[in-house]
Amino acid sequence: MQHTLTDFDFALPSELIAQHPAAERSGSRLLDGRGVTPVDRVFRDLHGLLEPGDLLVFNDTRVIKARLFGRKDSGGVVEALVERVLTGAANEVLAHLRASKAPRPGSTIRFAEAFDAEVLGRSGPDEALFHLRFDAEPLALLEAHGHVPLPPYITHPDDADDARRYQTVFAAQPGAIAAPTAALHFDAAVLEALHARGVQTANVTLHVGAGTFLPVRAERIEDHRMHSEWFEVSAATVAAVEATRARGGRVLAIGTTSVRSLESAARASGHLQPMRGETDIFITPGFEFRVVDALLTNFHLPKSTLMMLVSAFAGHAHVMALYRHAIEARYRFFSYGDAMLLSRAPA
Repeated sequence: MQHTLTDFDFALPSELIAQHPAAERSGSRLLDGRGVTPVDRVFRDLHGLLEPGDLLVFNDTRVIKARLFGRKDSGGVVEALVERVLTGAANEVLAHLRASKAPRPGSTIRFAEAFDAEVLGRSGPDEALFHLRFDAEPLALLEAHGHVPLPPYITHPDDADDARRYQTVFAAQPGAIAAPTAALHFDAAVLEALHARGVQTANVTLHVGAGTFLPVRAERIEDHRMHSEWFEVSAATVAAVEATRARGGRVLAIGTTSVRSLESAARASGHLQPMRGETDIFITPGFEFRVVDALLTNFHLPKSTLMMLVSAFAGHAHVMALYRHAIEARYRFFSYGDAMLLSRAPA
């Protein structure tokens, strides 16, 4: 069946968009959508839904304080969102800039009244990004002077609580400008309960970019151009997946970024292999999943590429029915919202 953009739309009351996280990470709600009939649960009970020998795959990316405020040489105000810190280049980054007039190459921006950035030029598809050179190491400057890059649907300015809660408890590899939100529900107690249950864990890394929030404008979804993000699937994670398969366990991806990483690393050869680099994988209904058996995910924006991914995974009609239930049951949506557990639909 051919789907169009409208097929992934739904009406969401604005008051269901979570503006703050639950008081406790594992105190959020969990919609168990594995069966025909949805079951309302609490996240801290996740371990009881899994079996010994199952494997959870987390994205261990770390959100950087990627939002900066500054002024151009001319005095004009600039807001920057650092999309990527470039490796192999001295203090260089790619960033989205918002200003009344685009800064020219060779000009300087003073950020946070603390450090300077030279504008080197434009970069990326449609030259949407600006190539900047900071006057010191970028990650250190961002940590000292940047702001947590909260999603556009969260309306309050970032604060100390966001610096703590818009980050997973196991974040390790700095580079994301958006959190792998399904993993925000995990805390030490949940991880210990999973370990005691005999559930195994492994990590991938995918540095989530601003493209995850870009709206899909093409009515024919195959006409949408997917953004690219850096990812890595290690040999250790491949071995963990293979061991899970050998013992008859299931591979449970924690979040859509883990799905995209694992399926990207299996796409070229048809089986999972170690890989690092860029992925622009676009998962829509009809996609052949090769690695992931189950998915834990938050609730996503209408008409988004992530709605398409979960519909591809669990079946479009089933996912839309689950969303209707979630809205009726007043679940909290998006990054700081509740979670949903899905099984892969039969091929």
